[in-house]
Amino acid sequence: MGHAERKHSVLSPSGAHRWLSCTPSALLEQQFPDKGSEAAAEGTLAHELAELKLRNYFQTVEFGKTKFTRAVNKLKKDPLWKDEMQVYTEEYLDYVRNVALSFAGSPSVSIEKRGLLDAYIPHLEGEDPASGSADCILIGGGELHVIDFKYGKGVPVSAEGNPQLALYALGAYEAYKILYPVETVTLHIVQPRLGDPSSWSCPLSELLAFGRWVKERAVLAIKGEGEFRPSDEACRFCRARGTCRARAERNVALAFDVGKKPPLISNEEMGAYLKKGSDAAAWLQDLKAIALSECLAGKEVPGWKAVEGRGSREWTDMDEAFRKFVDNGIDEAVLWERKPLSLAQVEKVVGKKEFQELAGNYVIKKPGKPALVEESDERPAITNMVTAQEAFKEEK
Repeated sequence: MGHAERKHSVLSPSGAHRWLSCTPSALLEQQFPDKGSEAAAEGTLAHELAELKLRNYFQTVEFGKTKFTRAVNKLKKDPLWKDEMQVYTEEYLDYVRNVALSFAGSPSVSIEKRGLLDAYIPHLEGEDPASGSADCILIGGGELHVIDFKYGKGVPVSAEGNPQLALYALGAYEAYKILYPVETVTLHIVQPRLGDPSSWSCPLSELLAFGRWVKERAVLAIKGEGEFRPSDEACRFCRARGTCRARAERNVALAFDVGKKPPLISNEEMGAYLKKGSDAAAWLQDLKAIALSECLAGKEVPGWKAVEGRGSREWTDMDEAFRKFVDNGIDEAVLWERKPLSLAQVEKVVGKKEFQELAGNYVIKKPGKPALVEESDERPAITNMVTAQEAFKEEK
């Protein structure tokens, strides 16, 4: 008899921001399938390309130009391949190269090294021990650097106190502590489709203190114990987010929490409601998506039903249709319109460097439309309040 197939760890580093905060969610979401997405599959492909570029740079002898080219050509056959992946992964390679060159001597380099985390995270019987695969680890001279490449463009991720990267760092430390002394740990996130890279450093003692806290939280999470703590960040990618009672009660309480209060809310209350209510809108959308899937599966959701949405028309044979128009006296010129590519599209076609050299003088950055964001956003605050100087100008 062969061995039974082992299951992946329930407590993964990629979901640490969730189960460290809301410990019971880890077991709760196991009953829901991980459907994945095209964006996740696209990210996996970009990661594979990034890994090839790092190997070609750091392991030139074992993974030279011929092997690299053959491997990249294989990736290009994937239906999700886009040429822009070359540009973004090159930015990642440049960043890693610069970090490596900042070491006093040549650092030891590990690419996509899987580190066991069983010293910090327990696992259920029959499942694989918890582990994490860091995109790139650089270590030497008392420094440990963990660099993570994120291809997503939906949610910006910060390196500061990032639990996923901190767990990767703990795994790397456990693997290398006998060979290399470590004093300082630096976490890096390179998310080229969303802006500048992010980095954050802490002494080893702080990382180990985090590890001790993880052990306490993981013991609760693996048993499904502790308190549910719904929040925007914890719920965002939780598979149970649509039907989780704790999240539902949180949002319903917010919507119907009224009492004897002044008829108009203050700016302070406005700010608090906006922050608390940001998840309520997302929760309703999640609820609608689940209710729709239930109705389509033939189940009853009282008060609701699934219907066919507004359809759209498309050509079965556009060339033949256009030929019919022309044969019947319609001027072909009215059937087509000539439109220039957008500035961003032209830049993508010709490349950033050549675009700047040839057309940089013909580009002006116009201010964007005012948007409301949380105070933690890095962009400076703006106001349309007229200054005294401008007011006097108008009077003259």
